[in-house]
Amino acid sequence: MGRSRDQANKAHKTRFSSKSSRNLHKTEDGGGSIGKAKGNHVKGTRSARLQRVKMLREQKRAEVLKEKRASEGSTSAPRVIVLFPLSASVDLNSLGDDVLKLLSNDDGDDGSGVISSSTVASSEYKLRVTVLKAPHGDLLTCMEMAKVADLIAFVASAKNVSNLIDSFGSQCLSVFRSIGLPSTTVLIRDLPSELKKKNDLKKMCASQLASEFPKDCKFDPADTRDELNNFMRLFKEQRLTVPYWRSQRPYVVAEKVGMLVGDESSGKCTLLLSGYLRARKLSVNQLVHVSGVGDFQLSEVEVLKDQFPLNERKKQNYMELDDLHEEEVLRSLHPDPMKQEPLVAENTPDPLAGEQTWPTEAEMAEADINQKQRKLKKRRTLPQGTSEYQAAWIIDEIDEDDSDNGDSNDDRMVLDKEEDQFSNQDQDFEDDKETLRDVDNETYNDSEMMDDESLTMEQYEDQMKKIKEAHAEDEEFPDEVETPIDQPARKRFAKYRGLKSLRTSSWDPNESLPQDYARIFAFDNLARTQKLVLKQALKMEEESRDDCVPTGSYVRLHIKEVPIVAASKLSSLVNTKPIIAFGLLQHESKMSVLHFSVKKYDGYEVPIKTKEELVFHVGFRQFVARPVFSTDNFNSDKHKMERFLHPGRNSLASVYGPISFPSLPLVVLKTSEGSDTPAVAALGSLKSIKPNKIILKKIILTGYPQRVSKMKASVRYMFHNPEDVRWFKPVEVWSKCGPRGRVKEPVGTHGAMKCIFNGVVQQHDVVCMKLYKRAYPKWPECMYPQLL
Repeated sequence: MGRSRDQANKAHKTRFSSKSSRNLHKTEDGGGSIGKAKGNHVKGTRSARLQRVKMLREQKRAEVLKEKRASEGSTSAPRVIVLFPLSASVDLNSLGDDVLKLLSNDDGDDGSGVISSSTVASSEYKLRVTVLKAPHGDLLTCMEMAKVADLIAFVASAKNVSNLIDSFGSQCLSVFRSIGLPSTTVLIRDLPSELKKKNDLKKMCASQLASEFPKDCKFDPADTRDELNNFMRLFKEQRLTVPYWRSQRPYVVAEKVGMLVGDESSGKCTLLLSGYLRARKLSVNQLVHVSGVGDFQLSEVEVLKDQFPLNERKKQNYMELDDLHEEEVLRSLHPDPMKQEPLVAENTPDPLAGEQTWPTEAEMAEADINQKQRKLKKRRTLPQGTSEYQAAWIIDEIDEDDSDNGDSNDDRMVLDKEEDQFSNQDQDFEDDKETLRDVDNETYNDSEMMDDESLTMEQYEDQMKKIKEAHAEDEEFPDEVETPIDQPARKRFAKYRGLKSLRTSSWDPNESLPQDYARIFAFDNLARTQKLVLKQALKMEEESRDDCVPTGSYVRLHIKEVPIVAASKLSSLVNTKPIIAFGLLQHESKMSVLHFSVKKYDGYEVPIKTKEELVFHVGFRQFVARPVFSTDNFNSDKHKMERFLHPGRNSLASVYGPISFPSLPLVVLKTSEGSDTPAVAALGSLKSIKPNKIILKKIILTGYPQRVSKMKASVRYMFHNPEDVRWFKPVEVWSKCGPRGRVKEPVGTHGAMKCIFNGVVQQHDVVCMKLYKRAYPKWPECMYPQLL
């Protein structure tokens, strides 16, 4: 039998050649391949790409290693662990004592129940830790602890699985998320000793709490010493993450607070704050802000010997030094008067800056030319066939009639030229002159003496009140206001003006500014200034300068000219609440107009009114503000003011406050009457610094048709005298059913007026007129809460 042949399939016909088929055409000599020349272009690009990826990987690994060594070394500041109870049933003191005993290898009792923080240097873990115990129910203290925490350990009790987080814990979680959560973990206490029940209960607690925390958050038991030992070892190896805004400025959490009083009659003293410097280097020429007190200059910075060294020999030397009740000063820095940043909060206004000088001859000549051109451009409606000689007499006669009747253009509200749309509509109405004349004869022959003319003032007010009450149920516009009867509307609403469109109409941002605007500062280009300031701060961090203190040093800050009252308050609060002092960037001590994007907190039901006094927590900073709320429009340079902060949507809050470069988190607190503890009112973030942002307050004046004839109506109760009608005549009117129109002329002596619309007007309709004026925030009486 013959041998079987190998299977040979028919070659597949491809439209394009494959790599293997192209390799068949390559030659052995150095002539290259057919078609495309042989070279190192593709291989070189690939190798360069691989080399670049390898370089970035090694660079990132080196940065992580450097950060880890800096956070774990003996020269770094102690890590801050905040123990936060999720409910009132958690026994936080026992957990804090267990952690401190574990770190200090001490089995004895520690009677420091009053002190809520403690710093321990553990030689076993080669780690220095500061443990802060957040008091349940004290919102301000919990917020300050969360701002400085490297790790927040949320503690839950397994005794009540159905209520692991109470209302205060949920409120604080919302605040922490707004501030920016650092690294987090959850410790579960009070688990049963039996292994199976313990694991089942732990899984049940973790499933209920998982939605409240980040995805990488771990849930660990924390009942026994071994479980706490595992937690501390994981904490030592963990790469900690902190909010970005915290890493931009140096700050000190005070371990000790003292004061030096020179002259008591001045009411000022030198505040002494001792603690570890964190995040960045601090220059002695920098300004510092003490949280809740204000901005100050430094008179001296002392670098002290480390109070909690990891080395045992250093510990013995420290104990000997502690017996002598002294602190060894390693280095002392004094500011340079030429380089020290001045403490400038407000601009000093020049009272003569707004004075107007006498116009020059050239300006007067230019004004005369413009006036002549305006007279030439003035449109005149003349009978057909009128000569120039006759036209001159007709115009003079019309002018005399206008001056006698007092119905000139000078007695009207001033509008922008581009917004006076009614001047363009006059020709359309002149074209329909015959129709208007017929309607006027039918409808308004008897309206020169209106029905209101024979009424007394009491009868007029009663009739107007009845009509207002009849339309009160259909009121859809909260901006509606009533025109006062005892005061002319042109005086009551003198600051208001009409706008054709809130989005497209022009408004000069430098017109009629309040006196407070002379006290603030503004940037020509905020983004460029912020970039330069951050670049300068980064350069100071990288350079080795004699006026800077390195990160991780134990320092004593001498802060001068601090009020004695505030310093005494801080001395009494140091054992129960973190006292924070942080370095300011350039320009951050000056006042300006800050705009925040805020949203009302869901759990706060009390209404928040515009210009109400609130406490703003912006990063580390606290200050009192009286904001103006407005709509957050993206497609307009003008924002409509809101009288209240509405729940469920973002609004814009504009305040007078010290400059802080965005972005920074915001927590708004409000203290209600009869309560000393503040509540969370709103959450948000800093959006921009722009004094020229225009916020407009809108009001709507309403009137009611008395006689209607198709597109014409006589409207009453919007104004109460004919002079007000003539003053507001250029402003457009509209009805709630849709038609828009204009005021034609006043009727009678009680403020009724004829109006013409672009549609049919109903008898039950309501005629409205929109007026706007610019709104500004209010300057607070006291800027910082500790000085209240």
